[in-house]
Amino acid sequence: MNHGRSLLRLGVTLFLLGLLTGLVVQEMRNPRAGLSAHLEGLMNGMFLMIAGLAWKELALGPRAALVTHRLLVFGTFANWATTTLTALVGTSRATPIAGVGHGAGPLAEAGVLVLLALVTLAMIGAVSTIAVRLWRGDGPGESPGMSPASPP
Repeated sequence: MNHGRSLLRLGVTLFLLGLLTGLVVQEMRNPRAGLSAHLEGLMNGMFLMIAGLAWKELALGPRAALVTHRLLVFGTFANWATTTLTALVGTSRATPIAGVGHGAGPLAEAGVLVLLALVTLAMIGAVSTIAVRLWRGDGPGESPGMSPASPP
């Protein structure tokens, strides 16, 4: 599987979902959270595209590549979907600023809280892996231990 190309395709798809979300913000129970969902789709879509473009620089092994790819896809799409759910249902416990003046039942509030916690863990895991691999300096174009400022 070409993970970089997959992230590019999925990033464009998520960006498009963000654009479409922006068209219906005013129809949502909580338009302020709807605006957040719109922006999450756009920003997470761009992030997936950037990750896809940088993928070869990570030089991940097969298992690490698969796990990182899955965490990125889950984290970005779940972030948009959960924020959209927040706007549609009107939850506020997990998002008190965007949810001011809104509220939903305990099950909806707990569900959104759990989903956002999972998004947080997935994104921290994926982005930490990417950061470590980029800072480690042994990608395809560098020797181990070399930094970009080091002379060859």
